[in-house]
Amino acid sequence: MKHLAYFAIAFISVFTAAAIGMWILFAPPGNAAQTIFIVPQQSADFDVPARLAKQGLIKHESAFRWLYMMTVAGSTTAPGGYRLDGSMHAWRIIKKLTASPDLVWVKVREGLRKEQIGLLLQEKLGWTDEQVDQWNSTYADSKEYREGVYYPDTYLFPKDEAPMQIAERFIVHFNETIAPYLPDYERQNILWTTAVTIASLIERETNNRADMPIIAAVIWNRLDQGMRLQIDATVQYAMGNEKDGWWPIVKGSDTRTTDSPYNTYMIDGLPPGPIANPGKAALEAVANPSETACMFYLHSNAVMHCAETYEEHVQNIKKYLY
Repeated sequence: MKHLAYFAIAFISVFTAAAIGMWILFAPPGNAAQTIFIVPQQSADFDVPARLAKQGLIKHESAFRWLYMMTVAGSTTAPGGYRLDGSMHAWRIIKKLTASPDLVWVKVREGLRKEQIGLLLQEKLGWTDEQVDQWNSTYADSKEYREGVYYPDTYLFPKDEAPMQIAERFIVHFNETIAPYLPDYERQNILWTTAVTIASLIERETNNRADMPIIAAVIWNRLDQGMRLQIDATVQYAMGNEKDGWWPIVKGSDTRTTDSPYNTYMIDGLPPGPIANPGKAALEAVANPSETACMFYLHSNAVMHCAETYEEHVQNIKKYLY
């Protein structure tokens, strides 16, 4: 019996020592400050244990690597952001990293209208229909923030933030992006809101950056001559909806019957505000338009053809579109 007692004591001692050793290896590093641990979108070669060690979130990289590989079992941590801090032990960190991220990557492409961005955010952030309605009504009564300032880029958004907070993140980034162009707009004696409206027209007219300064010049030439802009994208904006499409094909009759202050076939000058959310290239094109006498343009096979007179434009239509 004594031998059994000694064996039990020895076993308990070894087990206790092992447990203490394990705790030492996987214990929290002690820094309780919260941080966002970011896993990039292209995460195939991303070394989770090495990055955790670099950020001081684990004590022993090699020990954590073994535990991580044993626990994750060949899968990878999903791209996104995870709220971690130095008070979390290794097991808790792994539990967080194998759950859904606290922040998710959202790529917003150029030229979307606000409602389209809201639907994208619903898909990525898990918003309810009520939250989408809140997003669409955010700044709805403000000419400056109704459209055009939800800057297209790739974002890492918290899933638990309200639509208003997400909107403000967009606007902060927009303000940072447009700031370098404000002196150019001021030199041209135009408000930034006017510049963004023109940039939104350019963004919807082409996705070829090389064409954007030319289209900017055409818009200015038409405004200077008192000509109506006659841009199909403005009619699309007036007609667009979720059921029929946000950017429907415009027929000739639509340009004559769509009663809207955004229909530039029926109104003089610019529409009352942006029709989409432009990117950097379009904002820059407004700041630095080309020098050209071109008054008309059309696209054929992704190539733009300009004309100084309506007669030349008609010839281009016959040559390139029929």
